[in-house]
Amino acid sequence: MRILITGAGGQVGTDLITLLVGRGHQVTGTDLAKAPAGLPPGVAWAQTDVTVAEEVFDAVKAAKPEVVYHLAAILSATGERIPFRAWRVNMDGTRNVLEAARLLGVRQVIFTSTIAAFGPGLDDPVGNDVSMRPSTMYGLTKVAGELLGEYYATKWGLDFRGVRFPGLISAVEPGGGTSDYVNYMYFHGVRKGAYDAFCRPDTTIPLMYMPDALRAMVELSEAPKGKLEHRMFNIAAMSPRADEIAACLAKRLPGVRYGFKPDPMKQGILDSWPKRLDDAAARAEWGWRPEYDLERMTDELLALVRAMPPEGGAAAPAVAAPAKAKATAKAKAPTAPSARVVAAKPAAAKAVAAPVGKRRG
Repeated sequence: MRILITGAGGQVGTDLITLLVGRGHQVTGTDLAKAPAGLPPGVAWAQTDVTVAEEVFDAVKAAKPEVVYHLAAILSATGERIPFRAWRVNMDGTRNVLEAARLLGVRQVIFTSTIAAFGPGLDDPVGNDVSMRPSTMYGLTKVAGELLGEYYATKWGLDFRGVRFPGLISAVEPGGGTSDYVNYMYFHGVRKGAYDAFCRPDTTIPLMYMPDALRAMVELSEAPKGKLEHRMFNIAAMSPRADEIAACLAKRLPGVRYGFKPDPMKQGILDSWPKRLDDAAARAEWGWRPEYDLERMTDELLALVRAMPPEGGAAAPAVAAPAKAKATAKAKAPTAPSARVVAAKPAAAKAVAAPVGKRRG
């Protein structure tokens, strides 16, 4: 199958390319950036600005895709610094992709939304069909993108489907998301032996390991259309506190120090997000099930981060687990927790001792 990916040079896109090529698809990546190093053989690349309709149309016309995965977006923290650039990329870009798909005969568009679309004050866990009142430009544009896609489906019959991602964790350098504190716990823990997270230790948001996220998109794309009652789906995996993540890592990284120095702007965004998502609709309509909890993710992710070059070196491509596959590489945890996890501001946050038992993600 011919597939086109927008935003293919980002955190999700680089791993999605590897997965789709491994499944035998003919893939074209598009991004504002040049093709990344380590692109799998046979993958085409079109340097494309999604805010420019002509460039989007040219890329789609050349690739002739049956399916488009629309990933291009400016994320939450970056979006608050440059809100109107985020509007152009996230809104104009989505409109351009949908219009090119409609006019050039693309069968299906897979859209990636976010927990930032919901806004504060909702029940825990947050259901699939609640009223959305986001408090960031990123969240606002994602809600509008969902609605625009549903409009194209209703008016012109485009097969529009999408997932609302939790915070995504992978062995790719963080890229401006507010959930990046989790990635930094792994990267800085391995590389520097210490990290002060920009959030409170009790911060809790939905998280997902990248192989689960990739599998969710592919499984949703392949789901029989007649079984789907929704077009947009919550997907969920785990919702650990920040200090639980630190403690999980502390068992495996002797001598590491984690602290917490909340950044007011980023903490405000985190507090506006749901703590947990209800993904019953995805489970019922296309059989969604996560495969990774916090412990399993940590074992696999630490092995990948340790294998990467030092900060500033040439990045090795992250390895995405194939759909339906089980993880095989696991890093061994020390028999006794010897690492320290401490709060940067003792008056504001208590020290976290590394647990002896297994924590559930």
